[in-house]
Amino acid sequence: MRTLITLTLATVVALAGCAAAAPPAPAAVPQLTVQVLETLPHDPAAFTQGLEFSGATLYEGTGLVGQSSVRAGAPGQPPTTRVDLPAPLFGEGITVTGPTLWQLTWQNGVAIERDARTLAELRRVPYDGEGWGLCHDGGRLVMSDGSDRLTFRDPATFAVTGEVTVHYGEQTFSQLNELECAGGAVYANVWQTDRILRIDPATGEVTGQITAAGLLTPAQASAADVLNGIAAVPGTDEFLITGKLWPVMFRVKFVPAS
Repeated sequence: MRTLITLTLATVVALAGCAAAAPPAPAAVPQLTVQVLETLPHDPAAFTQGLEFSGATLYEGTGLVGQSSVRAGAPGQPPTTRVDLPAPLFGEGITVTGPTLWQLTWQNGVAIERDARTLAELRRVPYDGEGWGLCHDGGRLVMSDGSDRLTFRDPATFAVTGEVTVHYGEQTFSQLNELECAGGAVYANVWQTDRILRIDPATGEVTGQITAAGLLTPAQASAADVLNGIAAVPGTDEFLITGKLWPVMFRVKFVPAS
C-alpha cells in the first residue's frame, strides 16, 4: 500500500486515525528479530513496492503516479536497466518467473508482463480488485491485495487458482503488503508497521512474526516512509529489506528474539 507524501504530518496523523487499524501482533507465534549483517545504499526517491532477486540481479518495483518504475541491477548500485510507468499507472509488487517479470498496479486493474532481461512490456492482463504484493513459489504466483487473503495465480495466464486466509487460530491478519516467497514460506510486510509475517502458504497460518523496528537513524526516519521490501538472497538464509523512500537497505538474518 502507499501513503501520500505531500500531506502534512497533521493530516497524515488524522488519516491514520480514520484508516483501518493494523492487526494486532499474534501473541503465541514464534517471535523473531533482524540481525543486521550489512548496510547498503538505496535510492531515497524510490517508493519501494516490490523487491526480489533473480540470480545476482536485484529487481525493484516502485510506486506513485508519475514516479512508478521497474529497475534491475546489482544490490547497492544504481540500476543498469530501468523502465518507467506512464500516468495514471501506480506500480506495485513484482516477481520474476524465469524469462519474464510480472508487475502489479494498485488500482488500475492490470498486471504487466515484462521481459526480465530488458524490462520491455510484453502484455497486460486485467484482474479484479487492488494489487499490493507479488511473489512466486515455483509453480504459482502468490498475490496480496491488502485484505487478509493470499491469492494464487497461474504464472502463464495470471488466472486465479486458489486462495488462503492468513490467520493464527481464530485471528486473521489484513494489510498484507509486499511479499517474498522463500524456503516454502511467504513473508509479508504488514502495512504501516515494522512487522513481517512468515506464513505457511498451504494453510495460511502465521508461523512467525519478525520485528524490524529501529533500523533507521532518527535523521533517516524523518524523511522515510514505511518498511516495505523483502528479497531472499539466493543460496543463503539471508534477506535484503528496505522501505519506501529509505536511503539504505539492510542485509539481514531473521533470528529468534531474545
